[in-house]
Amino acid sequence: MKRNINRGTVEKLFKAVLSLENMEECYLFFEDICTINELNSLAQRFDVGTRLLDGQTYQTISEATSASTATISRVGRLLGDGREGIEMAAARIKEQEKKEADHDDA
Repeated sequence: MKRNINRGTVEKLFKAVLSLENMEECYLFFEDICTINELNSLAQRFDVGTRLLDGQTYQTISEATSASTATISRVGRLLGDGREGIEMAAARIKEQEKKEADHDDA
């Protein structure tokens, strides 16, 4: 599948995201560049992807996220195409949460 991405502007956006230092800066930035619906859609797709990676069923995911089966299927196809972005980010979040939990237990 050929990706139709304008590398110059997308790279500039990615650099801006990578420059953000904390959650508050993320909120400020994304609220400026996305509508609430766009931001919620991105978040929902990521949530769907992580749930698919955890082995949840479409029905369970739909009930938990209110995502349509079409959205779940679309995200599932992307995961099945060997794309690793969601999986990579989800693994890093789990590792960070584990470190934070271990730190809290100490």
